[in-house]
Amino acid sequence: MKALRLSVLAIFSIAAMANTKIPVTTETDDIIQKCGIDNTAFKAGEKVGFVVYYTAAKLINVTAGAGSFTTTLEKLNGKSVYHVVGEGHTLPSYEWAYKAKDVYETYMDVETLLPLKFVRDVNEGGYKKYQNVGFNRAANTAISNGVYKIPACAHDVVSAVFWARNIDYNKLKVGDRIGIKIFLDNENHDLYVRYLGKETISTKYGKFKAIKIRPTTIKGTIFSGDDQMTVWVTDDANRVPIRIESPIIVGKVRIDMTSFQNLRSPMTSLIKKY
Repeated sequence: MKALRLSVLAIFSIAAMANTKIPVTTETDDIIQKCGIDNTAFKAGEKVGFVVYYTAAKLINVTAGAGSFTTTLEKLNGKSVYHVVGEGHTLPSYEWAYKAKDVYETYMDVETLLPLKFVRDVNEGGYKKYQNVGFNRAANTAISNGVYKIPACAHDVVSAVFWARNIDYNKLKVGDRIGIKIFLDNENHDLYVRYLGKETISTKYGKFKAIKIRPTTIKGTIFSGDDQMTVWVTDDANRVPIRIESPIIVGKVRIDMTSFQNLRSPMTSLIKKY
């Protein structure tokens, strides 16, 4: 069930995109060059829950997994950081087919939202991987099982999600692309998110006004390295991901937000709760 690996990883891959260098539109260069970005989207104490649906060949349609993002305010080497823990797991009813539990953590500098530490603890159907990465911002290096040179503005896959939540999409035109640099598996990636406009969507939670974006995905494993993943975030100050859809090598995955607590701003994008 290698294809199901996305069920617990896709939520962390909103900004983990293509491995091809792509130019960024002129309108967004100023956002990229300054590295840091003002945080207006989230705060310590926020918790967002999600559920994962898996579909294959129009015959299999199951609720396969669940998870959450939790944000706390902590100290790391004397610096104030947002400690974000993303946890995903298959549901007991699906463990007969594929059992997985993943934990992704980032420690982001409160002032810049750049990561100072990243931890990945993956256990998926017998496949295990543990990675602990420290970021030396003064030297522009990442330290894991070696020392790797990184761009000044490099993110991990979780900090990239929270960075992207703070983009002012109201300043963009449909089709504009926002670039972001990712360090993952000891490699640097130049990536982007394309802005697709605004629309209203309905989930089991409710009806939302949403911002639609399309990140590309890292080529390999279950992804084809194109830009077929689509993400909807709330069209309000929180920019909470409420739906992610993506084809995978076998089938399709949909991830929906199911709960939220302690948001920074009122959820004004919610039109109607079901």
